Amino acid sequence: MALYRDTGVVLRVQKLGEADRIITILTRHHGKIRAVAKGVRRMRSRWGARLEPFNHVDVQCYTGRSLDVITQAQTVDAFGAGLVGDYPRYTAACAVLETADRLVSEEGEPALRVYLLLVGAIRALAGRERDASLVLDAFLLRGMTHAGWAVAIDACARCAEPGPHGAFNISAGGAVCPRCRPPGSVTPSPDTFTLLDALLHGEWDVADAAGATTRRDTSGLVAAHLQWHLERQLRSLPLVERRATPPRAESGTRTPSRAPVPVDGPG
Repeated sequence: MALYRDTGVVLRVQKLGEADRIITILTRHHGKIRAVAKGVRRMRSRWGARLEPFNHVDVQCYTGRSLDVITQAQTVDAFGAGLVGDYPRYTAACAVLETADRLVSEEGEPALRVYLLLVGAIRALAGRERDASLVLDAFLLRGMTHAGWAVAIDACARCAEPGPHGAFNISAGGAVCPRCRPPGSVTPSPDTFTLLDALLHGEWDVADAAGATTRRDTSGLVAAHLQWHLERQLRSLPLVERRATPPRAESGTRTPSRAPVPVDGPG
């Protein structure tokens, strides 16, 4: 029996038997792990609430035959408290967790960069420092870059001719020049390309100044690009509420979300 200790973010939980749960955690040093937390569903469990999605925890585990077993858990950051009362932030955080789970497909595979991106995104959402939609799109863009699916923004995705270019094609990998432009490409506004670049490089002054239409178009391109490479739709993305309100604004009305810009997809 080998003991190990690590910090990580709880991605999801599954029921096991009458009182146990299987906890999926993206950790700093061990990548994604799936471990059994015994007895956490009992009323008298002292640490079951610590192993809930969004929580940043310090866990001690020992390796088992098929699944590891969690023996201790301490809360590092209880991010869930800042998310559950705000629907747009909660749904954006759910999309962040699901994306991190998909990007790190192999258990035990080192994934330090995705882990750091995940902690930063959940902390920003829970702290209400930025608009939830912008935080989500920035996480998706940077996560895809680390996965090898970087979006071409300022050069042609096919021939690498420097831009700016006016067309965007999902299957090609991003911006395309007039010579390489495939059928079915879309023509986003220059502001959309500017916002894509700002989110990728953390230029938040530029991102915060973007208008509602630009944000919606950008979100549509980012979501389509991610799901093209994952070859499946994320269940949480259709539930994300996109609204053009300041991150700390208190408003009794919400701007209804609009459909993303049409883009070509697989098949």
